[in-house]
Amino acid sequence: MGAKRAVLVGINYTGTKAELKGCHNDVARMRRCLVDRFGFDESGIRVLIDADGTAPRAMPTGANIRRELARLVGDARPGDMLFFHYSGHGTRLPAETGQDDDTGYDECIVPCDMNLITDQDFTELVRKVPSGCLFTIVSDSCHSGGLLDKTKEQIGHSTKQNKSQHREREEPAPITAFRSFLKETVRDAFESRGIHIPHRGHGQSGQGDYGDEEPREVESTPDARIKKRSLPLSTLIEMLKEKTGKDDIDVGSIRMTLFHLFGDDASPKIKKFMKVMLGKLQQGQHGGVVGVVGALALEFLKAKLEGNAEEEMGALQPTMNQEVGSVQEVYAGTTARVPSNGVLISGCQTDQTSADATTPKGVSYGALSNAIQAILAEHGTVTNEELVLKARKMLSKQGYTQQPGLYCSDEHASVAFLG
Repeated sequence: MGAKRAVLVGINYTGTKAELKGCHNDVARMRRCLVDRFGFDESGIRVLIDADGTAPRAMPTGANIRRELARLVGDARPGDMLFFHYSGHGTRLPAETGQDDDTGYDECIVPCDMNLITDQDFTELVRKVPSGCLFTIVSDSCHSGGLLDKTKEQIGHSTKQNKSQHREREEPAPITAFRSFLKETVRDAFESRGIHIPHRGHGQSGQGDYGDEEPREVESTPDARIKKRSLPLSTLIEMLKEKTGKDDIDVGSIRMTLFHLFGDDASPKIKKFMKVMLGKLQQGQHGGVVGVVGALALEFLKAKLEGNAEEEMGALQPTMNQEVGSVQEVYAGTTARVPSNGVLISGCQTDQTSADATTPKGVSYGALSNAIQAILAEHGTVTNEELVLKARKMLSKQGYTQQPGLYCSDEHASVAFLG
């Protein structure tokens, strides 16, 4: 048996308008579980949380999370077991094109510094896992159903894959499905313009706290009060405005802003996108760029190109050094399927939110994380498929509407969770 190593990330965003309560607890419980139940060595577990007194290199920034994940995969050998647990906010950016993306969005996790990590980043990471090594990801966050792009969807309805491939049999009635489709289409149109439509209930499709409000507590379950682990685009934009001091950030300029803030530490997907957009501008294709990034983002790019040549090209160097296989790769991600050595267990579907719950006694946790711990305590060894199906049933009984998903090969659906 090979080594067992893990990276655990919990982000409460304390003191911000995105504050959550249960993410640190999720990580602490999972760490104990890995050691006591699954035989992980403490030295093989890296923990990143945004708690007071945390050392800078242990803060869950985008750069730190990427570094730890790169180390986790880079040091892997055949027979190793790799595990990544994330508790925190998720968000989704409208994809540059939705033609070949599994969901039509870039699903992302949200590090404490807002340096987003995208579904394509995770896909490329899993592609580097060596043969004979299994990498399991649990993401207790909103919109997490599409977080491992191009992977076979075993349980769920997040992707555009052929429904006949799914093990999930709970298809909605045609009229209900069509109505849901219409609502989602209208919502997407508004969302892409930074206009947000509120929904009722926790965990429902597309629901969210929109506008400029702080994420509010929504209707309680019988046992807890709920916040959602979703960062609406409007809130992300407001937080980016606070970080940059700029008021001219809109949906079309989010990717540009992230690159401007984080440079070489930004998502590889964002650096690839910037490289293609810069190439179009240098070739005089201004109209095509406006259609993709918006007028404000175009002005930002033009300023970069027309400014002090040495200084600006230095700032753009991370983009120019980023290897891009094709424009298609930038817009919709790689067309190659993920190797069969990755497993994603998502807290919900891509159009749903995951719950951050607090009991009357003040104990906070993620709904999925809590369900996983309860199932393991009751049943011991369970397969990945059994774990997700039991979590769905448990959460439904508890009053949640979020539906966890499973994304992996047929073989690994039947493998024991971390077994």
